[in-house]
Amino acid sequence: MPTMLDTRVILEVLRPVQDPELRKSLVDLNMIRNVRVEGSQVSFTLVLTTPACPLRLFIVEECEKAVKSLPGVETVEVEVTAETPQQKALPDRAGIAGVKNILAITSGKGGVGKSTVSVNVAVALALMGAKVGLLDADIYGPNTPMMLGLANAYPTVKQSPTGEVLEPAFNYGVKLVSMGFFIDPDQPVIWRGPMLDARIRQFLYQTDWGELDYLLVDMPPGTGDAQLTMGQAVPMAGVVIVTTPQSVALQDARRGLRMFQRMPNPVPILGIVENMSYFIPPDLPDHQYDIFGSGGGEKTSKELDLPLLGCIPLEMSLREGGDRGIPIVIDVPESASAKALMAIAQQIAARVSVAALA
Repeated sequence: MPTMLDTRVILEVLRPVQDPELRKSLVDLNMIRNVRVEGSQVSFTLVLTTPACPLRLFIVEECEKAVKSLPGVETVEVEVTAETPQQKALPDRAGIAGVKNILAITSGKGGVGKSTVSVNVAVALALMGAKVGLLDADIYGPNTPMMLGLANAYPTVKQSPTGEVLEPAFNYGVKLVSMGFFIDPDQPVIWRGPMLDARIRQFLYQTDWGELDYLLVDMPPGTGDAQLTMGQAVPMAGVVIVTTPQSVALQDARRGLRMFQRMPNPVPILGIVENMSYFIPPDLPDHQYDIFGSGGGEKTSKELDLPLLGCIPLEMSLREGGDRGIPIVIDVPESASAKALMAIAQQIAARVSVAALA
């Protein structure tokens, strides 16, 4: 006897299909909605936990396969949308209204390309449909305005019911606040810790960030005042550690991640990003040179039992795009560096979702 097609039957056949990251049923997670049956046609909405889901196509295919296994089903239409989960609140740290997840991109030392990673990951998430903000917490060396094509921008101040708030600059789908907007290009910032702490808190709480899925914070190098402020001021969904393959960078990266792990309320370490993994010369695109060594990020991730989120090659176009204010994920999306950064953005988004729903 043919199976009668209705909403209940469709949900039951979809129940065994799991989210690969969360390892739970899509139906139990309320990710299958708006089921409709019209004759031999079945349609429903698949609500992912992030617009940057790296396994989106796989999940859709598994859903279609499950529903088509029912007798009488000829066509299946899946509408895909996303609802980014809110990170867990902490009783001793105030969140930012409208901001779902706050992530720190940090490193143990300077010169490893942390700002390059921050800018490109932010733009990559925006390209995938997420609402993204970027806070440049490197007060002493703010570079993100230039790298995001906003070197000549100046955020405006507006009145709100709670007082004056900063309106972020905006480009490539990313809202940006940086100390670089308020000083001359060659002006040094000569501040002690309390002044830096106050400015970062001002950027966090006195900025009209609006509704954001992710607020990325580009941290300065080291284990100093900015890191302490972020760890104590706001609940963070996680930290991404950026390093290069060379031993000195890896040693400093260990110190950087240990700092966040040893705070009174430890911050989750989402993983390690190895930048400048190898050099690809523009005239010999099939060649690669390990100018900073090789395998350091993978070795460290195994030793520390942390995921290696990805390895980014060093290409001329990556540096050129940063200098011209056009992130490589937009400027040369087919490049090896851009593809690596897009994949890293997906990995970060997936791990944030897992942590929020765990």
